[in-house]
Amino acid sequence: MKKYLVIGNPLEHSLSPKIHNFWLKENKINAIYNKETLLDEDLENFIKMIRDKKIEGANVTVPFKEKIIKFIDILSDEAKDANSVNTVYMSENNIIGHNTDIAGFYLSLKPEIINLKDKNILILGAGGVAPSIILGLRMMGVKKITVSNRTKNKALKLKEKFSFIEVLNWGEAVKANAIINTTSVGLKKTDEIQLDKSLFTSDTFFYDVIYNPRETNFIKKAKNKGCIVQNGLMMFINQAAASFKTWHNIMPNIDKNLIKFLQND
Repeated sequence: MKKYLVIGNPLEHSLSPKIHNFWLKENKINAIYNKETLLDEDLENFIKMIRDKKIEGANVTVPFKEKIIKFIDILSDEAKDANSVNTVYMSENNIIGHNTDIAGFYLSLKPEIINLKDKNILILGAGGVAPSIILGLRMMGVKKITVSNRTKNKALKLKEKFSFIEVLNWGEAVKANAIINTTSVGLKKTDEIQLDKSLFTSDTFFYDVIYNPRETNFIKKAKNKGCIVQNGLMMFINQAAASFKTWHNIMPNIDKNLIKFLQND
């Protein structure tokens, strides 16, 4: 039986095993998908396990999307552009690092619900998935992207890669049509991001990449202010589907039954 994993720290919130095992069963694939909490010092040995074919492939989540790159043989174009890896596997004796977060984010936003073309975007957070979000936003033709991170130097480092972004001090406000939380603040029910009240207008779009819990305090507050909101569930589903296709060469079904199955957790 082939083995697949999601690695990260923390992982209690992850629904990756649930969705991948659902698709494996649906497509009659003899494999199993689990999750494993790792530390930084475990990454090299983890890659060795893939090289030794003890693990067929893995998804990578915070805080390892950038840290794992030094152990990868070949990066896909998407992983290079984002400097972020969320999908790992072996091909022709090479460890491949791929990024499906860009497509996952892009596909999660339906133009008929929210159109970000020529809009001003504020991104909270500068690590992990932030580069993928930036690339996805560029594909949508946004007007301006501003990044705010608790550690400003990290945002400035991101600007070295994406010179077109603006950097804002944490806690400050800027005119924005959409505010996207890419931080892990919200995984705990007590987590809260303090935002300037001027950011909450009825036509402002609030997007949180976190999907479990379904409503973070970030989303709840925006919803209570009458703002348009969306969590990261559809991004999660779409990036997972792209990973599944990469490993198994099968595009899994995404329908209402799957979404209901995931939400019934």
